[in-house]
Amino acid sequence: MKLTIIEVGAAPQALRSRFGSLPDMFKRMLSSHNPAMDYEVVSLINGQPVPKLEHIQALFITGSSYSAYDDIPWRPALEELIRAAYAQCTPMVGVCFGHQIIAQALGGTVEKVDRGWGLGRHIYQVAPNNSLIDAPEVAIACSHQDQVVAAPAEADVLLSSAFTPYAGLIYHNGNTLTLQPHPEFEVEYAYALCEMRQGIATDQVVQESKASLEQPLDGELVGRVITRFLTERV
Repeated sequence: MKLTIIEVGAAPQALRSRFGSLPDMFKRMLSSHNPAMDYEVVSLINGQPVPKLEHIQALFITGSSYSAYDDIPWRPALEELIRAAYAQCTPMVGVCFGHQIIAQALGGTVEKVDRGWGLGRHIYQVAPNNSLIDAPEVAIACSHQDQVVAAPAEADVLLSSAFTPYAGLIYHNGNTLTLQPHPEFEVEYAYALCEMRQGIATDQVVQESKASLEQPLDGELVGRVITRFLTERV
């Protein structure tokens, strides 16, 4: 199968030589579970147009430093693509900004919450009786201020926490999955992001977030879930 990755954000310049672009991180994660996957990257942040749905087998939307509610030139066309993909049951996954823009396009609400920065390793409760994750909870790295604060009517909660109640959504068409945290982040990358938030997030949040990354992450498990979700639907 060919996965179209929509690049809507960039990794910090200082980290790109070590970790690559955001699409690179997702390719590494997905290819570790299915080496036969093929990829096409469409970079909206570098001026490429939003692709036509007829050219897409499966769709993946990355994270971004933009907010889903920002006045971004390509946002309306991306939201139109999301709605069309949903209507046609095209397999679709979004992470962080991708999670938020899919929710917003399908009737949910995204806001910057007053709980501040989510950084480091967060633990999320897994909804019981779901068909994707066979575990009561998962630990995943995150880096965000914005959140989905009202889920679309078409979505059910898959992952939740006190800090992020709508951390993972599975949609009623059976072909759309979105996550607020970042299963693609390596520990070293997540730690470096925490350090880069020094002076932006509170000192306590930064220090606690760095310390949290001494505990194991479930990125491999969640990466396997995402890979299976995409490949079984194409």
